[in-house]
Amino acid sequence: MANGGGGGGGSSGGGGGGGGSSLRMSSNIHANHLSLDASSSSSSSSSSSSSSSSSSSSSSSVHEPKMDALIIPVTMEVPCDSRGQRMWWAFLASSMVTFFGGLFIILLWRTLKYLWTVCCHCGGKTKEAQKINNGSSQADGTLKPVDEKEEAVAAEVGWMTSVKDWAGVMISAQTLTGRVLVVLVFALSIGALVIYFIDSSNPIESCQNFYKDFTLQIDMAFNVFFLLYFGLRFIAANDKLWFWLEVNSVVDFFTVPPVFVSVYLNRSWLGLRFLRALRLIQFSEILQFLNILKTSNSIKLVNLLSIFISTWLTAAGFIHLVENSGDPWENFQNNQALTYWECVYLLMVTMSTVGYGDVYAKTTLGRLFMVFFILGGLAMFASYVPEIIELIGNRKKYGGSYSAVSGRKHIVVCGHITLESVSNFLKDFLHKDRDDVNVEIVFLHNISPNLELEALFKRHFTQVEFYQGSVLNPHDLARVKIESADACLILANKYCADPDAEDASNIMRVISIKNYHPKIRIITQMLQYHNKAHLLNIPSWNWKEGDDAICLAELKLGFIAQSCLAQGLSTMLANLFSMRSFIKIEEDTWQKYYLEGVSNEMYTEYLSSAFVGLSFPTVCELCFVKLKLLMIAIEYKSANRESRILINPGNHLKIQEGTLGFFIASDAKEVKRAFFYCKACHDDITDPKRIKKCGCKRLIYSKMSIYKRMRRACCFDCGRSERDCSCMSGRVRGNVDTLERAFPLSSVSVNDCSTSFRAFEDEQPSTLSPKKKQRNGGMRNSPNSSPKLMRHDPLLIPGNDQIDNMDSNVKKYDSTGMFHWCAPKEIEKVILTRSEAAMTVLSGHVVVCIFGDVSSALIGLRNLVMPLRASNFHYHELKHIVFVGSIEYLKREWETLHNFPKVSILPGTPLSRADLRAVNINLCDMCVILSANQNNIDDTSLQDKECILASLNIKSMQFDDSIGVLQANSQGFTPPGMDRSSPDNSPVHGMLRQPSITTGVNIPIITELVNDTNVQFLDQDDDDDPDTELYLTQPFACGTAFAVSVLDSLMSATYFNDNILTLIRTLVTGGATPELEALIAEENALRGGYSTPQTLANRDRCRVAQLALLDGPFADLGDGGCYGDLFCKALKTYNMLCFGIYRLRDAHLSTPSQCTKSKKSSSVHSIPSTANRQNRPKSRESRDKQNATRMNRMGQAEKKWFTDEPDNAYPRNIQIKPMSTHMANQINQYKSTSSLIPPIREVEDEC
Repeated sequence: MANGGGGGGGSSGGGGGGGGSSLRMSSNIHANHLSLDASSSSSSSSSSSSSSSSSSSSSSSVHEPKMDALIIPVTMEVPCDSRGQRMWWAFLASSMVTFFGGLFIILLWRTLKYLWTVCCHCGGKTKEAQKINNGSSQADGTLKPVDEKEEAVAAEVGWMTSVKDWAGVMISAQTLTGRVLVVLVFALSIGALVIYFIDSSNPIESCQNFYKDFTLQIDMAFNVFFLLYFGLRFIAANDKLWFWLEVNSVVDFFTVPPVFVSVYLNRSWLGLRFLRALRLIQFSEILQFLNILKTSNSIKLVNLLSIFISTWLTAAGFIHLVENSGDPWENFQNNQALTYWECVYLLMVTMSTVGYGDVYAKTTLGRLFMVFFILGGLAMFASYVPEIIELIGNRKKYGGSYSAVSGRKHIVVCGHITLESVSNFLKDFLHKDRDDVNVEIVFLHNISPNLELEALFKRHFTQVEFYQGSVLNPHDLARVKIESADACLILANKYCADPDAEDASNIMRVISIKNYHPKIRIITQMLQYHNKAHLLNIPSWNWKEGDDAICLAELKLGFIAQSCLAQGLSTMLANLFSMRSFIKIEEDTWQKYYLEGVSNEMYTEYLSSAFVGLSFPTVCELCFVKLKLLMIAIEYKSANRESRILINPGNHLKIQEGTLGFFIASDAKEVKRAFFYCKACHDDITDPKRIKKCGCKRLIYSKMSIYKRMRRACCFDCGRSERDCSCMSGRVRGNVDTLERAFPLSSVSVNDCSTSFRAFEDEQPSTLSPKKKQRNGGMRNSPNSSPKLMRHDPLLIPGNDQIDNMDSNVKKYDSTGMFHWCAPKEIEKVILTRSEAAMTVLSGHVVVCIFGDVSSALIGLRNLVMPLRASNFHYHELKHIVFVGSIEYLKREWETLHNFPKVSILPGTPLSRADLRAVNINLCDMCVILSANQNNIDDTSLQDKECILASLNIKSMQFDDSIGVLQANSQGFTPPGMDRSSPDNSPVHGMLRQPSITTGVNIPIITELVNDTNVQFLDQDDDDDPDTELYLTQPFACGTAFAVSVLDSLMSATYFNDNILTLIRTLVTGGATPELEALIAEENALRGGYSTPQTLANRDRCRVAQLALLDGPFADLGDGGCYGDLFCKALKTYNMLCFGIYRLRDAHLSTPSQCTKSKKSSSVHSIPSTANRQNRPKSRESRDKQNATRMNRMGQAEKKWFTDEPDNAYPRNIQIKPMSTHMANQINQYKSTSSLIPPIREVEDEC
């Protein structure tokens, strides 16, 4: 082959007229399938001697087997010209001339411009001085003509500048046209690269007719567009020299001119068309223009990939060119046939330093290029590939986007996402008692879940999805489709060391979410009450649209405060909104009936039209006896079409059409009975499970029918029927007549309706939202507020008229009339020394043991005091509150407490028995143990050490019985009409009385815990397993321990029905309203107000009472009576709603210890056991009579979760057991109705 190449070279150098020999040689070469380059070289040679011809022939024949190694798959066609010469140099020359010619012009222009500037420098100064002189002359008043040439030049410069600016805008992607143009250029560049890939299967140079080759026509069109775009870029370039040397410009130089040469010569040369692959470098910019790439990691990843791939493909194109062409100095005889993709493979194994050797470069140009490419390619491969893998590997596993399912709602849960918080939330949210929860839960958190949490998500994969991100990032909010979410729930870290910082974080989350989508409903947890005020500063925060803030400190301390009025109420209310299934226990233990009560929850449902016109006690009794449902409240629509939640409103209030009732039941299906009940179809049914939807009332159940029946019953404006109402148009009146014929009215008269409305004419505007949404399980939404409950038929107490009708000019209550108020007092005036406290002989009071110091986080003691200072109590009924703790800490809290009456402070420590004896802790109605230092300890087991030590310290104390004959005043929670001081006017004489206390175990205590598992340390005598859930432990069941974790269930309960939150806050906070919260946000303190009829009316609202059953009108039921009989008698006779029992657990087993219990079946009987406030299972002294929790007609509300054992478990008829002689003697010993203890030191005229 070398000889042949030399011979060919000699013939070519000789020139001459060996045309025929040359043609024969070319034919021989083609016949032997020589390469294009060898054929072209042979065809270009000429020889005049036959020896040369024979020499070439012999050489060709001798080396024929060796030439088979150079076979290529596609051979070149007959050359386009008669001489058969190759024209690759013409294509290359067009590119080089264009590049260097333009470069020369640019440099020449710059040189001339520079010389012109240097040469005309002096002249320019002279002209400038002349212009200054002309300006001076014009200032003197002499006008000079303007030089027309200068004006033309200025005009020309302005035109060129405008064109340049226009071209810059067109290619800058700042406008829609520019973005379209940039994207189009990139797409066409990729298209040209694809055409190159197609043509690479053909020979390097071949004859092609432009009019017949379709790919050449498309490539020509693309390059014409590239030429126009090049012109725009050239015009817009500020520095033409640098523009000429840009990569994109070089690509155009070596790809655009050869296309025009191809059309002229009717032949094609692959050449440097592979340079179009360099356009891939701009791929990330194009994706950014299209708003596809937004994060830095994604941009970096695409940049690395595009640079790597474009370099790889470009280098492969060069190897393909030189290896298939051969070396020019070897007359292109050392070529080899390689496809483009084989070259791509060669470059990859070269960059990765693998080098299998199956494919390698044979030409000198190819090998020289490989030497330099290895240096750069290896470096690029070693740096780019690991970084690309790292970026891909670091991509968030949960970084996708949520795909909404049609017909299925979803909520977004964010904030404090941990295994504990998520498991508690899912257990309550997805509880089976909620019926069918067709809601998907989307968790959004910026930290990927650990293995345990990930396993929890996988167990609930059908309804739970997790995405990694932050709600502070709008992009992440878009990923979870927050705009279409039904609600957004924000969980708080209840155990954080800095509650204010945690609240600030959640408030920022609310701001971010509301800023992204103002209409989204948000339910957030807040730790501190004073931080709720910041939510009011968010413009789109609107409780009328369902936004709610669940303040854990407010509710926690409110629960504890209600337990000071009725021990065990905290347990009862906590179990009310917690979803727990009934656990059946065969053994006759206290857990058997306690768990039955725990399985009940609060639900809402619309009342059937069969109840319309009936009074609340009648409907309540019917629901209890017939439907086995306990209704405690209704949502009442007043004359101004606003809603109020009324708890046990009384017998004068008639049920309207479409009234929403609040029920206590075990699941949502049971509550449906109140909606389906029909007197005609279900009157004779004894089994409540058979009460289902009947055919005669189906049409009336529609919401439109309910609304129109209400409108037909009475006009809201004039109190008359719509037919007689002058407020309506004739068309509407006609429609009413038609509706009346279709749906007859229930038995509710117009007079009853108007009377009911007029009873509420003087009410304040309702705090309830007019917007209600039907939720799963027949539940509805209500706002984050407590309604104002009015007293409709008050029971006035003789002797208290003067108190109620004091001078209206005296400020006794706050401006809303919801709380007792007094003028601000200095903390020095309420501080008691140990001797002063001992001389005061405190009794019937509340002792608050508080641990805290200067650095402790404030727990908000105002939320504990406000329910105890609710205005529905008379002033003489208020329990005195004594704080025992660090004076430094209490000074920080005093700003929020100085407006409440009957508050004292004893500086000291709850661990000091001397301080505890000084405040007569053995005579208190309740001892509350709180700590502000709980969250400052990392070890969860030690977080409650102070509270546990204080509780054990008090229980181990011993007291002298010498003051046992002095009865403590425990009438603080006595409802009006039941005062033992006026037995003739009292319907119930069996009030709770304090026996003497000789040991600390009988002191009523409620202890706040942070860690649920620490409850096992409170009672050393119980048999609770450490792994037992909090609600199953004896201290919690007996109401002597409370943990903030029980409030987690409020998130789910509020989402499904925020009326539940409103009712809970009404019972717990003492009547906090949005108006009051706005006022506290302004001044951080209660503002006193003068008494007005409106504010005094606010006093008549829900309150709690615990009544004994041993004597009085219920004495016959207290000794073996059924709970159902007790419920009906209290409701019929006194309009009192009894919905809980509080008694000793295991009374019949002679191991009394108190527990609380919810609504019971009517067959459960009463035992004359004592209502001991202790929590100990053995050897407890009884000190109270058995009592029942009930609500009076004014709305006194309480529900007590309780457990007890009957003797015969099957019928659940609890047999009567006589009390021990010791118990009876104790009760008879302390029946004195007068107190010998002098009143506590208090300035009574302050209030």
